[in-house]
Amino acid sequence: MRNSLYFLLILFVFSACKTYSEDDKINFDKTIKNFIKKNDLSLVKTSSGLYKKRVSNGDGQIIHYTDSVSITYQGKLLNGKQFDYQTKPKTMAVRDLIAGWKEVLIGARKGDEWMMIIPPQLGYGQNKLDDIPENSILVFKMKIEDVK
Repeated sequence: MRNSLYFLLILFVFSACKTYSEDDKINFDKTIKNFIKKNDLSLVKTSSGLYKKRVSNGDGQIIHYTDSVSITYQGKLLNGKQFDYQTKPKTMAVRDLIAGWKEVLIGARKGDEWMMIIPPQLGYGQNKLDDIPENSILVFKMKIEDVK
């Protein structure tokens, strides 16, 4: 477990080092917009390029960068292939998460449910993981179960 946490932290550092050109970001955004239109979704684009929607409002504690969160979630690629599904709450430090998750979580509340589409520059970038190809756009549904 400890080794996997170090791996994720190192992976985040390396993915944060990659910079994408404006053309790359525009192309990712076009792909996301097409996906949203095709699937008749209603998400809000942030200035970073993240698309998000609060599906359900929680009424618990507000999340800060220094907190840990317990969440259940489902992660898919745009082609519908599921790469992760957690039905038991998984606890993680907010500061250790990919940029797209941090952006959604900081300021959110315990009990919130979110849908987000994360472009590669806010996800794993050019890193290839077991079930996630490099430069993947990620689709997540997440519920914040607890905040510590």
